[in-house]
Amino acid sequence: MIVKDSDFVFTPPPQLSWARRVLIKPCAGYPLPYPATTSPKLLNTIIRGIRKVSNADILIADGTPSGESIYPIYQALGYNFRHVLMLDIRDSIFIEVQNPLSRFYAVESLWVPNVVLRSDFLISVTPFKVGGSSGHFSVANLLSLLPVSKYQKGTSGGWGALYELGIEKVLADLYFTLPFDLGIIEAHQKFFYTDDPTKGEAEDYGKILVGEPQEIDFKASQIAGVDCEHLRLISESRVQLED
Repeated sequence: MIVKDSDFVFTPPPQLSWARRVLIKPCAGYPLPYPATTSPKLLNTIIRGIRKVSNADILIADGTPSGESIYPIYQALGYNFRHVLMLDIRDSIFIEVQNPLSRFYAVESLWVPNVVLRSDFLISVTPFKVGGSSGHFSVANLLSLLPVSKYQKGTSGGWGALYELGIEKVLADLYFTLPFDLGIIEAHQKFFYTDDPTKGEAEDYGKILVGEPQEIDFKASQIAGVDCEHLRLISESRVQLED
């Protein structure tokens, strides 16, 4: 679904009304406003929509590339929501989860936070970001749920060990190992960057995209005119799982 951002009202899918715990994963790794990060305005809209149909616990969780505390960033971004629990992924207990793909692309298993595994409905909310020739949408947004402590290369932070394996392949594996129920792409502006995701150029677009993460990311990649390898790999692996 693609709607004008000015008309967007979050209508939760029916299964969300049965959830006891809903986790929202924003793009919040930097102390910079939208379009570098997810806007608090959109998060508020989503929270209000959930509250109309459910009294579930609502969690917001993310981590930083540096591995440092994300709470100062939450404050800088204006993430202040009533009756919502704000979490730093680095404080989680991490559990090794097997990749369900028998023919995986890069990793046989991934360390994922228990708070995600214990949530009943998972939403990835991200700006419309294009880095170089690939889109960074709702599936790629999941990378910062993985612990920097286990995947950094050297002392520089980040997920360098996964990038060495081929990040597009890792993202395809991540999609199946840590499946999210819904992707929301905040395309009030389209943000294009080269190497540094905090520095780029924004272009007005005025839309919100909502849907199953891989499907809505594919639509976003078509809009951006980029070919995201991990989305193609996900499509191929869906056939593998059906077989």
